[in-house]
Amino acid sequence: MARKKGETYFDTFVELVGYSCKAAELLKEILNDFDSEMLPQKMKEMHEIEHSGDEARHRMIRRLAKEFITPIEREDIMAMADSIDTVTDTIEDVLMRMYMYNISQVTEHALKMTDVIVKCCNTLKIALNEFNNFRKSTKLHELVVEVNRLEEEGDVLFMEATRKLYVECKDYRELAAWDTTYHYLEKCCDSCEDVANAIESVIMKNS
Repeated sequence: MARKKGETYFDTFVELVGYSCKAAELLKEILNDFDSEMLPQKMKEMHEIEHSGDEARHRMIRRLAKEFITPIEREDIMAMADSIDTVTDTIEDVLMRMYMYNISQVTEHALKMTDVIVKCCNTLKIALNEFNNFRKSTKLHELVVEVNRLEEEGDVLFMEATRKLYVECKDYRELAAWDTTYHYLEKCCDSCEDVANAIESVIMKNS
């Protein structure tokens, strides 16, 4: 895809996090109406979202390689793009693990963790829409703090889910499957916090 006229790096960050939001919403949709037989098809849908994000990132890298002057440091542009891309990748990883481990039913904790992931991604999208005005924005810091708070909420759910699993589950295969899947759900929240931290780093460097 060619660069859009007038497109900035900040526009690309918003585009990239848009794919993260789409991936999170698709994951929520899949888990709330779970059908293990539909997972192969849903994985294709998820991969299309992830691939679109990769294409946008590659387009940005090609542009970055040609431009001498950038609005923020080149390594910060790359760190931002990579951290957002990781969010989408990690959401896709959750679905892949559910397929690999042949999960047939979804737990209440998985649904709650997915809700947190959706909230994290949506908050990041609002933050990245503000990011082009990071020197003057009065909202950006609060949005970063909110992502941090949501990540902590995800940590608590992860701890509760894992304990419940080890206390109640008697099937070692189910235990192994959910132990790994919960880990990847928690990684989604961590990756969102990494984006928030990257935003905060740029603000500190340029203040």
